[in-house]
Amino acid sequence: MSGNEITVIGGGAAGMMAAITAARLGARVTLVERNQKVGRKLYITGKGRCNVTNHCSPEEVRANIPRNAKFLYSALERTPPAWVEEFFKGLGVALKVERGNRVFPQSDRAADIIDALFMELRRLKVPVRHERAAELKLEDGMVCAAALEGGGVLPCKAVILATGGMSYPATGSTGDGHRMAEELGHTIVDIKPSLAPLESPDAFCAKMQGLALKNVVLTVKNQKKKTVYQEQGELLFTHFGLSGPLVLSASAHMRDWEGARYTCAIDLKPALDEAALDARLVRELSGGANRDMGNLLGALAPRMLVPVLLERSAIPGEKKAHDLTKQERRRLLELFKCFSVAVSGPRPVEEAIVTAGGVKVSEADPRTMQSKKVPGLFFAGELLDVDAYTGGFNLQIAWATGRAAGEGAAAFIDQAAT
Repeated sequence: MSGNEITVIGGGAAGMMAAITAARLGARVTLVERNQKVGRKLYITGKGRCNVTNHCSPEEVRANIPRNAKFLYSALERTPPAWVEEFFKGLGVALKVERGNRVFPQSDRAADIIDALFMELRRLKVPVRHERAAELKLEDGMVCAAALEGGGVLPCKAVILATGGMSYPATGSTGDGHRMAEELGHTIVDIKPSLAPLESPDAFCAKMQGLALKNVVLTVKNQKKKTVYQEQGELLFTHFGLSGPLVLSASAHMRDWEGARYTCAIDLKPALDEAALDARLVRELSGGANRDMGNLLGALAPRMLVPVLLERSAIPGEKKAHDLTKQERRRLLELFKCFSVAVSGPRPVEEAIVTAGGVKVSEADPRTMQSKKVPGLFFAGELLDVDAYTGGFNLQIAWATGRAAGEGAAAFIDQAAT
């Protein structure tokens, strides 16, 4: 393949995998990354630990992709999670499997993943140009070069766009790839946030800003009262509403904000059914009969939550426990088991972990990720209209589509040379 070149635009997970794959196949590859370091978004995934993939089957990965999962059938069969694990082990990164089959580096350091990828790029002699790509140039309808913002031009026979979505723009995901794809005639499905915090009009959220609740159950229902999400875990109250692992996961199931209304309810005591919780309340009330309710509830709920529980159950904080009526106890019980929070929508896409929407998948070949409109143009990663739930599935998509694009581009260059 001497004399031919593939330009990979975007030095994130998908871009680095694409570049490594193509270079291993003998292609001359240049990686263009606008940041001074590759893999900036990888540094913040999994709270800085990098949830590399999920230790499961391709079928289970697809089950965690709410839209366009069929498009990824070929890529995931070719590059399943087991392949990804072996790939990183081959680069010298020891891995471990945690709750929910989440795979992390044994060191708990995202930097180890990034360093391993970067060192493989260096071993393969893939140059990294820290510049911003401005546009793609065509000749006779085919890719011929990538123009850089500073005025330079990279002649090439193929381009792999792997610029990410529009979440966390500080990492370089500002929609450049969407713009370039659209300029070449591609359809961009509306960009929306996924795995995002939720905004609430309820004033009590701000009153409890910073309060983290662990081992609670969050239930989300749509306007038809159908449960779209229910899981146990941790969530966080913020000045704007709700965040935390449970909420981010729930948001991926809340796709239709224009046409639907969602309700969120928190079971604060999931380990106790109503009868057991009522018995616990009775014991606390009897044992502290002369205590104010504002003090007594501290044994059952975090300090920041107590005033809100009292206000929402219409119980004065100074009321003595022995004066509590059955009706008031019932209201308190119901609030513990179903603490409702109104939600009005997700936070802006810039605050989301991943982007929903992107290049329409019907305009790309699912086996090679090549554009059906522009020969020599390939897509990988979050740029495409595919996204998944939390648990390492989004990075799995990046590795699988990156590898498919790298192989597809290398084969394209091979064919062009013959």
